[in-house]
Amino acid sequence: MDLTYTAEQDAFRAEARAWLEANVPAEPLPSFDTAEGFARHRQWEAKLSAARWSAVSWPEGYGGRGVDYIGWLIFEEEYFRAGAPGRVNQNGIFLLGPTIMEVGTPEQKARFLPTMASSEIVWAQAWSEPNAGSDMAAIRSTARLDGDAWVLNGQKIWASRAVWSDWCFGMFRSDPDSQRHRGLTFFLLPLDLPGVTVRPIAQLDGDTGFAEIFFDDVRIPLGSNLGEVGKGWNVAMATAGFERGVSLRSPARFSTAADRLIELWRTHADSTDDALRDAVTDAWMLAEGYRLHTYQTVTGMIEGRPIGSEASLNKIFWSEMDVRIHEIALDILGPHAERMDGPLERWVDGFLFSLAGPIYAGTNEIQRNIIADRVLQLPKGV
Repeated sequence: MDLTYTAEQDAFRAEARAWLEANVPAEPLPSFDTAEGFARHRQWEAKLSAARWSAVSWPEGYGGRGVDYIGWLIFEEEYFRAGAPGRVNQNGIFLLGPTIMEVGTPEQKARFLPTMASSEIVWAQAWSEPNAGSDMAAIRSTARLDGDAWVLNGQKIWASRAVWSDWCFGMFRSDPDSQRHRGLTFFLLPLDLPGVTVRPIAQLDGDTGFAEIFFDDVRIPLGSNLGEVGKGWNVAMATAGFERGVSLRSPARFSTAADRLIELWRTHADSTDDALRDAVTDAWMLAEGYRLHTYQTVTGMIEGRPIGSEASLNKIFWSEMDVRIHEIALDILGPHAERMDGPLERWVDGFLFSLAGPIYAGTNEIQRNIIADRVLQLPKGV
């Protein structure tokens, strides 16, 4: 792994920084878990796409710039440095998009990737079910063949971005006699089809970042599957690898938070509190370690090595690091952390969101089981 940037990479960084400084909104956009905020963020995504910044690592023919994953990390560093808006179509661009490029047909790539890059189509993730959250192998929603169509029935829950999204991706049991990981098929479908009902789930703050999706005899054409019929588990694990590995949470997110934490300590903390100073230093080291590890990971990906089950290590690390950074921030602020206005609000909101990190993208308890089984190859308990 060479951490020296090339002249081309330095030029790419300078171009990204200049464009972001000229185009990032002066004021934060409303939450994309609201109707207004979702629309505003979609407009921002379209602006990114018009300048080919929405998916820089994608081929140019699909709306990207054709840079490698090092280029993507550079762009992410500049994106967070500029304080740019959150990515409302992250389920599509960061998770589904790379999966389509890996296992999709040429027709699927041509159909879905350009509209994904522009956010003309925003995607929701429809995986979890009431009795199949982290245990996706327990999926009960079904897909049966009926002539020239698949007929879907079942329920999904905690579907991110589903309230205002256009399409969703999810798994259904296409073989009624199958069990667990076998007989599942990964489907892509619009959310406005007859028989699809999207019911918002209100969060504690009243916003609707999630939804339930009900499928009642929903007909979708043959060819709506991504990957082979009955092999959906393999497709889902490829998507989960991107989610847990590098795409969903780039190191720039945490490096920026660690830098803000240092500034918070300098302006608000008791400089004689050695324990707090050491905690801030440790948080910065964690973020820097994750950054360097991610550069190592993407170097391997560029050389053709898959992410594999090691992605579970990444997921545990970044999710627990995120909680730790925000806990230290609240320790620094003390009673002032209760304020929900001005710059301090970002820390409170960030802390509340960080608590979801060990749950989404597969709970950390499940990730530890995966690590024990597939990475460490520990013997299973009797």
